[in-house]
Amino acid sequence: MLEPLRRIAAYAVCADSAGRVLLVRASGRSGTPGTWSLPGGAVDHGEDPNHTVVRETAAETGLSVAVSGLDDVLADMRALPERGITIHTDRLIYKVSVRGGTLTDRVDRPTDLARWFTLAEARELPLRSFTARALGLPAPSADVVPDEVPEFPSFYAVPGPDGLHRAQRFAAYAVATDPDGRVLLTRVADGYPGAGRWHLPGGGTDYGEQPGAALIRELVEETGQRGRLVELLGVASHRDAASLGPEGYPIDWHGVRAFYRVVVDQPAPPTVSDVGGSTCEARWFAREELGALPTDRLTEVTAEAVQAARLT
Repeated sequence: MLEPLRRIAAYAVCADSAGRVLLVRASGRSGTPGTWSLPGGAVDHGEDPNHTVVRETAAETGLSVAVSGLDDVLADMRALPERGITIHTDRLIYKVSVRGGTLTDRVDRPTDLARWFTLAEARELPLRSFTARALGLPAPSADVVPDEVPEFPSFYAVPGPDGLHRAQRFAAYAVATDPDGRVLLTRVADGYPGAGRWHLPGGGTDYGEQPGAALIRELVEETGQRGRLVELLGVASHRDAASLGPEGYPIDWHGVRAFYRVVVDQPAPPTVSDVGGSTCEARWFAREELGALPTDRLTEVTAEAVQAARLT
């Protein structure tokens, strides 16, 4: 059995004035030596993914970049039998532009080369699957995918360097509206962080699950509504250095949450089927009702997402 691991990572889609894209090659120190991918890497605990993509691109290529927008969010699994692990990675793909620097190769690091390629040239390279998808290229996957999805806890906290437990979690949430323009919100149950506040429907994604599929599943479980994805609105990153939930002890919590516009074409009276969980109520709000809610009645991610969707 391979040990399941999970991480969040951020990557850069960077094109120059000639339309070439920036790629990096995995070295012999990586799990897929010789393959090419977008520059980027793991999001550190508490780090905003916007900062991750700038930091990792500079480290792997020698170039300083500026983030211009979020392009996509996707997830994948790959098995590394030689290391005895299977990794699920939630990948945030950003569009960036170069501010300066000099293209640099690295020695004795997980990536060793950085180069510019036309899309036609990139098509002929052994590309990581997420890179091919981000560039719109059909390419055979260089990743080994496990035959079965391993069991992995939905909540996983580990001791940090200071002795306080840490948890980093990726989640997907819906800014859900109906044909009348009403907005669907859920209320956080007692005993959970943000208790009593109104929150977006959604939640943590399962191991091996794509964000969009997780969101539609959570929407049914938390509200009884069936919706369709319309667009990716953004990603929010929030850290609570000593969150207190049903575990009963402080946790240094870092949540990275993708939020999507969702349309519920045939709304129904909201029902919460996951009784005893973090959601105690679901309700449709008219736009004017939502606008009248005090900021402290909304969770951080809800306030941010509602603003991004221009609903208030």
